Amino acid sequence: MDMRGRVNTALKQAMKDRDARRLSTLRLINAAIKDKDIEARGMGEDAGGVSDEQVLAILAKMTKQRQESVRAYEEGGRLDLAEQEQNEIAVIEEFLPRQLSEAEVTEAIGATVAETGASSIRDMGRVMAVLKAKYPGQMDFGKVGPMVKDQLCGK
Repeated sequence: MDMRGRVNTALKQAMKDRDARRLSTLRLINAAIKDKDIEARGMGEDAGGVSDEQVLAILAKMTKQRQESVRAYEEGGRLDLAEQEQNEIAVIEEFLPRQLSEAEVTEAIGATVAETGASSIRDMGRVMAVLKAKYPGQMDFGKVGPMVKDQLCGK
């Protein structure tokens, strides 16, 4: 089943279960996907809808936004709002692939550096592009960037 189908199935189940928190998060996911559909149509792209890779990118972005909100709410002493954001993150992460461990990320970076023939920091963009294509939603690319840089500078 594609990502859009999984989200819709979960949405219907949340309606049946009368789970209001989960339902609202799933509706936010659906709205973000539909916004991306509309944006793609406006740019003259395929009217078939966004791909699973694009849905993963949307979900990763939504997760990152909520993590930033959690930090801001905790700093502001609004633990109730931080908890609500954490609940949304948990629902969104159900649709994301398993995150790679640090050892797996390091191994993937090494393999990609070897595969691309990267030898200096100037090749970092190429390495990052390959990693993003191979491992969508499986790595925190904010943390991966410095790791790639370290590996390229260490050569």
